Amino acid sequence: MAEAPASPDSRPHGLDIAAERIARVYAQAVIEAADKRGCRAAVVEEFQALADEILPKVPQVLVMFASPRVPLEQKDAMIDRIAAGRMQPTTAHALHVLARHGRLGIVAEVAAALRRLADELEGRRQATVTTAVPVPEGERPQLVAEVEAATGEKLAATFIVNPDLIGGLIVTVGDTIYDQSIATGLSRLGGNLQRRTIHEIQHGRDRLASA
Repeated sequence: MAEAPASPDSRPHGLDIAAERIARVYAQAVIEAADKRGCRAAVVEEFQALADEILPKVPQVLVMFASPRVPLEQKDAMIDRIAAGRMQPTTAHALHVLARHGRLGIVAEVAAALRRLADELEGRRQATVTTAVPVPEGERPQLVAEVEAATGEKLAATFIVNPDLIGGLIVTVGDTIYDQSIATGLSRLGGNLQRRTIHEIQHGRDRLASA
């Protein structure tokens, strides 16, 4: 359950679509290889960790991955260094395949495609949960479970913060948008989040008044 920024990606839209299409092809092959070895969940998580945790902390590695000027041998050595003792052989092999085809620069897109494919295979629909204030990581599973009960859907949720939302939450599943008024469960959740928003606003005012 990732948290996504409210603002759109700054990359050109055409490039995004092309990268996503290519990424899905590779992701399908990775899923099939992982399923043969019974390690789908681990491979998906390892790709996600690489894209979300490792590469953002060491951006020069992503630059090296994406550069056509860096020799394949150097990229392979870097993959081995990252994967050693941390990743499934399937994950490491997939990264080497991406390197050989000059596609390491879209590793984040492949990670996202892997997550979407895994969710589809496990019967989860993609959903976006928009709230006025951030939902703590520890509270998200329970919130998603209650939204699933209210909507009757099994969901893979992405959380987005939109400060312009007065309170509560909005859940988007495919082309359907639910707000907190459509079901008792969502209404209660929305009320809780609205009270949190009001509390944070009041706390901010009190801090300003005492400054």
